Amino acid sequence: MNVSAWVWIATLVALVAVLAVDLLIIGRRPHEPTMKEASGWVAFYVALALLFGAGVWVVAGGRAAGEFYTGWLTEYSLSVDNLFVFVIIMGRFAVPRRFQQKVLLIGIVLALVMRGAFIAAGAALISQFSWVFYIFGAFLVYTAVTLVKGGENDEEDFKENVLIRWAKRALPLSSSFGDGQFRVVTSAGKRLFTPMLIVMIAIGTTDLIFALDSIPAIFGITKEPYLVFTANVFALMGLRQLFFLLGGLLERLVYLNVGLAVVLAFIGVKLFLEALHTNSLPFINGGHGLHWAPEIPIWLSLLVILGTLAVATAASLAKSARDRKRELVTTGH
Repeated sequence: MNVSAWVWIATLVALVAVLAVDLLIIGRRPHEPTMKEASGWVAFYVALALLFGAGVWVVAGGRAAGEFYTGWLTEYSLSVDNLFVFVIIMGRFAVPRRFQQKVLLIGIVLALVMRGAFIAAGAALISQFSWVFYIFGAFLVYTAVTLVKGGENDEEDFKENVLIRWAKRALPLSSSFGDGQFRVVTSAGKRLFTPMLIVMIAIGTTDLIFALDSIPAIFGITKEPYLVFTANVFALMGLRQLFFLLGGLLERLVYLNVGLAVVLAFIGVKLFLEALHTNSLPFINGGHGLHWAPEIPIWLSLLVILGTLAVATAASLAKSARDRKRELVTTGH
C-alpha cells in the first residue's frame, strides 16, 4: 500500500479539525453527557471508522481494508481496558463529572501525539530489522500471561508514575478544580495550577503505558504505518464518549482481561510465526526463513478476535447476572 504525502496531510488536517470542534464544544459548555448524547457520538465514530475502511477497500483493495478493520477492532477492544483505569483515576482525584470530558479529551490528544511517535519508531524498526517481530511476539505473549494472572481490574491497577509525583511536588497546586481551567488566581493574587493538570498528565501517561502492548499488537496485524495510525486514531476518538456510555457496565465485564489476553497471545504467536517465516537471524536455520511456519491470513485473525471478544463479553454478562441473582436471594430482596 503506497500512501502519498498529501493523503497523510489530509488525514492529519481532518483529525485536527475534529479535535478542534470537540474542544470548542466542551470548552463552551462543560457538562456530563447524557446516555443519548454519548451513544450518538459512539455510533458516529464507529460509523466513521466503518466508512473509512470501505474507502480503503475501494482505493487499496480488500486485504488493506481487512487489515484496517482488524487493527481498529483490536485497538478498540484494548482501549476499553484503558477505561477501567480511567474510572480509577477520576475517582482517585475526585474529578467533578462536568469536567471529565475535558480531561479525557486532552489526555487522548496527548496519547495520539505520543502513539504517533511510537508508531513511527516501530515502523522504522520493522523496516530495518525483521527480527524485531520475535521481540514483539514474545512481549505480547508475556503481557497476555500477566493479564490472566492479574485478574480483574482494581485500584492496584493505577499507581502514580514519576511524572505525576514530580508534578505534585514541584508545581504550586490548588485544592479546588475551580471552573475547570488549568490555573486559578487566588484572592491574594497568587497563580496556582488546579488538579486538572495532574489528572490530565495521569490520563495521558497511563494511555502511553497501554500503548506498549497495543502498538506491537497492531503491527502484528499490518505493517503499513498509515493503517496502524488511522486504526489508533479511530479507536481513541470515540473513547471519551464510550467512557460515559459504558459507565457501570465496565464493572460487569469481569472476563474482559481473559479475552484480551487470548487476543494478545494469538497476535503474539502470529508475529512469532511470521518472524520464523521471514527469518534472517544467522543462528536460526542459517539465516533462512522456515517455510513450514504458517502465515495466518487476515480473515482468520479477524474471526478469532471477534469470536474471542464476543465470548468474553457474553460470559461476563452471564456471570454478572448470576452473581446479582445470588445476591438478591441472599439478601432476601
